[in-house]
Amino acid sequence: MPNPVTRAFSKLAQAATVATGSPIAFFLAVSVIVVWAVLGPTFDYSDTWQLVINTGTTIVTFLMVFVIQHAQNKEMRAVQMKLNELIAALEGASNRLIDVEGNTEQEMDHLSGRYVLLAASSAKLAIGAQVSVEDDDESNGAAHASEKT
Repeated sequence: MPNPVTRAFSKLAQAATVATGSPIAFFLAVSVIVVWAVLGPTFDYSDTWQLVINTGTTIVTFLMVFVIQHAQNKEMRAVQMKLNELIAALEGASNRLIDVEGNTEQEMDHLSGRYVLLAASSAKLAIGAQVSVEDDDESNGAAHASEKT
């Protein structure tokens, strides 16, 4: 069972993401700026008048960074799980790609290089051939191609 604080933050972040992404929120923000600008002459464009908008926008921006990052992390995790399920379910797909986001940069570079080789090999194969990024030690790491059955 998730931590109550984590669950509360998640619900709050979800609600904030939905609310701040709405047209109403945009028009509300524009209205605040318009009201602030219209009040400029009333306050003689003072330092306090400028400080109000600067402080307000800074606080909102600071808090929204965390809300947006939380939403992005959650969505990316969901996408990764869906992709992992597709990879696991597809016959002929490389299971090495399941949870590939946990690999080191060096491992990612290696796999990326394998896909470059795969693309080059695929261009040379006849239609109906299947290509895999699985290691083929005999060919010194070149992409392995086999006929589809």
